[in-house]
Amino acid sequence: MQTKDDSLIDRREAAKYLSVSPGTLAVWDCTKRYDLKPRKIGRAVRYRRSDLDKFIEQQLRR
Repeated sequence: MQTKDDSLIDRREAAKYLSVSPGTLAVWDCTKRYDLKPRKIGRAVRYRRSDLDKFIEQQLRR
């Protein structure tokens, strides 16, 4: 069973959550700049909210 933090969200929602554009997320995924662990479901890209939270925490520690 998934918790709310493990829910999958699309690129548009993930970008809004991180306060960046969807294009920025696409570039980060393509260049592997940050390991946001995107999941591909068919042609759709999804992100776990918990992975985005970990990314935010890592950025705050810098």
